[in-house]
Amino acid sequence: MKRMVVLLFYLFTTQMFSQQKTGPEVKSNHQEVKVFPNPATNVINILGLQNSERALIRISDTYGNTMMNYQWEIKNNALNIPIANLGLGIYLITINSSEQKIQKKFFKQ
Repeated sequence: MKRMVVLLFYLFTTQMFSQQKTGPEVKSNHQEVKVFPNPATNVINILGLQNSERALIRISDTYGNTMMNYQWEIKNNALNIPIANLGLGIYLITINSSEQKIQKKFFKQ
């Protein structure tokens, strides 16, 4: 019985570790991206971005419908995005450029 328990433990732990990724761990060398104020009324500020000459910014609702699309240059690692025309609710902002892809939620009040 003792051998059976040891064998099962060995098989279980071996199976668990074999399913883990064996590639190198990816570490981010830039600071965390912050969206504020949250909740917001007129403008959301985004800090911690990587500068980019051409970034695609998309704001979508919780159903995945695109509400706004922008194409801007990111300077000083930050963006200020007007949201006054959005209705109340929860939104997802996606920032896509050759340097990064970021998705963050924010609440419009």
